[in-house]
Order: sequence, then structure tokens, then C-alpha cells
Amino acid sequence: MWAALATTLLFSISAIAATRMTKVMGGVKANFWRMILATIFLGILAHWLGHGLGSPGRWVFFWSGISGFGVADIALYQALPRLGSRLSVLLVHCLAAPFAALVEWMWLGTVLDAAQLICGAAILAGVCLAIAPGKLAPIDVRERWRGVAFGVVAGLGQGGGAVLSRKAYALAKAGGVSVDGFSAAYERIWGGIIVAGSGYLLLKWRENREERAREWPNFKKASSWMTLNAVAGPVLGVSCYQLALGSIPTGVVLPIVALTPLVILPFSRWVENEKPTARSLAGGVIAVGAVVALVWLRNRAAS
Repeated sequence: MWAALATTLLFSISAIAATRMTKVMGGVKANFWRMILATIFLGILAHWLGHGLGSPGRWVFFWSGISGFGVADIALYQALPRLGSRLSVLLVHCLAAPFAALVEWMWLGTVLDAAQLICGAAILAGVCLAIAPGKLAPIDVRERWRGVAFGVVAGLGQGGGAVLSRKAYALAKAGGVSVDGFSAAYERIWGGIIVAGSGYLLLKWRENREERAREWPNFKKASSWMTLNAVAGPVLGVSCYQLALGSIPTGVVLPIVALTPLVILPFSRWVENEKPTARSLAGGVIAVGAVVALVWLRNRAAS
């Protein structure tokens, strides 16, 4: 359970860094270059501390990466500049949790008990209460709805990727292999690289000479945020995420990770000067209380 909680903190830091990156580089380029950096870090850690690319479920992890690292992240990086970090992450995690639980139940037969379902629903309700916007800043309506559409795609992609990871862990366990978080994230990221790289090449093909000339100065300008994003997101965050999925059903992991928009609040106040409202605090109390209850129930069932 600690791995799911650590994922929440790391994903929050990553989301703030990602928002800053996209404002400088654009979504497609920001996503591609942080994936390149993360692949290098994960490769070192996986081959040094883990088993690299050798698990029996590696091809399912690969397809999980196409869904989660690839489709979900490229959509998220289009939603971030249009909606901001809080609303984008809210859409992703609140859609990913129920979608993944539904798919895992239909495909893998994983059943959650009534108490776990109630706690998961309470977490999502608290997140919605805390993060759902009141008065939106005046932005182009068409761009806002594009951001919502990208957020929906990202949520479904993350949920599908989580279920595929659960299946990959089951295959590895059947083959007598215990997969560590670094190796699982490393096996997944190659699927994401294909999707992110395809989007990057398509963008470069459509760019004019002036836009191409701005890429390197923007890269240097965003390099510190890119490094923070790569380490907190794909490297440590996704490694903890995969470690949690290796032993806990998606219907439990994803509601905990859905706390990410709440944890973003203090970071966004520090980095973006955004102040939480009374509704945000009330939603936070509900969601955090539900997580505490879920952890307690999980530990009681395991003992």
C-alpha cells in the first residue's frame, strides 16, 4: 500500500513539472523528451537492480506501456496546457479508477468487496468535490472542450494500461519470476516511446524552419523541469505504481492514486500561487479519510 501512496506524491510533483514544461515546449515535444530521459534512467536502474527486459510478461507490459505511457500520456500532455494540472489530473484519475476496475472484473475476474468499493467511491467523490472548478478562467471554449476530450482519452488509456500491467504480473508470477517496479516500468516505457516518438516525428514533419529553430533554446529553458518530471513521473512514480499493481487490485490502487489532484494543491500554491478554497479542503478531508479507511481494511484483510 505504501507504494500506491508514494505514487500519489510523485505523480503530483510530476504533474506540476509537466505543466511548466508544456508551456515552454508544447505537449508533444515535452512528452517525447522527458520519455527519452526517463528511458535512460530506467534502463540503468532496471539492468543494475532488476532483471531488465527478461520477464515472462514483457510483451503485455509493452502493450500496457502503449496504453498508459503512450496514448494516455500524449493525451494528458495535450490536456495540461488547455485545462491546467489540477483539472487534467482530476479527469485522468477519476475516469481511470472505475474503468480499470470494470475491465479487471470482466477480464481477470478480480472482485472487490463492498467496503473497498465504498472507500474507492468516497475517494473519488472527495477528489471531485475538492478539484471540480467553480468559476473557470476565461479561456477559449473550443480549446477547453478539446482539453476535456484529451483528458477523457488519457483516463481511459491509464485505466487500460493498469489492467494490462496486472495481467503481465500474473504471467510473470505463473512463470516463477518476481518483477520489480523498475523493471516493470522499463518494459512498459518502450511501448510509450513508440507512441511518443511517432507523435514527435509527425510534429517535426509539419513544423516550419522557424519553429524547428526554437526547439533547442526551449529545451534548455525547460531542462530543469524536464529532469524533475522524468524522475518523479516515469522513473520513480511509475516504478512505485507498478510495484503497487503487482500485489493490489487496480480498483484499490487507482482510487488512492486519484488523490494526486489533492496533493497537487500545496505544490500549485507554491509554484503557481494558487490558493485552496474551503470546498477544496472539505473534499481533501473526505478523500484522505477514505484512503485511511481503505488502508486499514486492506491491512486487516491481509492479517
